[in-house]
Amino acid sequence: MTTNRPGRIEISPRAIATLAGDAVLRCYGVVGLASKNLIGGLADLLQPDRWGRGVDVRMRDGAVIIDLYVIVQYGTRISEVAHGVMNNVKYSLEQMLGIPVAEVNVHVQGLRMLRETN
Repeated sequence: MTTNRPGRIEISPRAIATLAGDAVLRCYGVVGLASKNLIGGLADLLQPDRWGRGVDVRMRDGAVIIDLYVIVQYGTRISEVAHGVMNNVKYSLEQMLGIPVAEVNVHVQGLRMLRETN
């Protein structure tokens, strides 16, 4: 008699960070991701290939903990934007990964005014 043993699935923190970064940028009021290490107190927008610097991923008791470092559009209600980010990232990751997300912590690193284009 043969028994089927399921294999293991491992998802790297970098892959989770990429998924979380994509979910963040789809949120209303978010201009971009910022580095968690502010240099001289200035927040720089990160290019898509460097999103990992704006997302910190940890595991605790089989659940994911995410810290996000974002730049918010000036004039938006920061608390609403942050709650939207939390909900969207949690929902997106749980749907895509099938594992629980224990915490989504949003750190607003700066505000940016969007330039008008004519």
